[in-house]
Amino acid sequence: MTPRRANGAGRREHSASGWPATAEELVKVQAELGAARPDPWRPEDPVRSVAGCFVCFARGRSGRGRPGDPGWAAAVWLVDSRLAAIATVRGEAAAAYEPGLLALREGPILEAAVRSLRGSPEVLIVNATGRDHPRQAGLAVHLGARLALPTIGITRRTLLAAGERPADRRGATSPLRLGGEVVGYWLCTRPRTAPLAIHAGWRTDPETALAVVTGLIGRWQTPEPLRLARRAAREARDRGL
Repeated sequence: MTPRRANGAGRREHSASGWPATAEELVKVQAELGAARPDPWRPEDPVRSVAGCFVCFARGRSGRGRPGDPGWAAAVWLVDSRLAAIATVRGEAAAAYEPGLLALREGPILEAAVRSLRGSPEVLIVNATGRDHPRQAGLAVHLGARLALPTIGITRRTLLAAGERPADRRGATSPLRLGGEVVGYWLCTRPRTAPLAIHAGWRTDPETALAVVTGLIGRWQTPEPLRLARRAAREARDRGL
């Protein structure tokens, strides 16, 4: 399959209007999303069609950042482990970073990138938490609801969930709990490296999220769709697109 490329720099048709504009609005939406229990996604084994998305901001930004920071987001779609499409968009952060409120800063630009793929993956991997969140509605959950796509979150740290680290061997896992509920898993993808936190997202439970990501482990620590999206976003930033 020949990959399709889309560049959304300077375009406004995917501005993703409808995202909350204030912390108060976001908290209300998150409470609704956290309480929602949509039909669970039950994938085929193996999952053939997976996308990943990632956003980065201008170099030199430190701390929480600020509203208006220039950002570059990319989405990458793989079908049968082959590159099917890449999309990049340029935009601005709508807010500074606040724990539990990441959607204010990154939600609109990530939605724009995924919608620019012009395809429909089975599941989307997001560099964000999911049910590991004060209202069980991290950005992975929120973005999935906006796009009507099952989602899985992947991060290097947890937000609130806790759990012992897994054994230092490829494929080792251990549960992440929040308030006594399993909301994700630690997953060791490579020995002698820090494990990844795998988060249940929109229409995915922790076990499904873990199974999908485990099936995507390759030679790199990060699953390929997310790794390629991260690279594409950073390359777009470096080229100033």
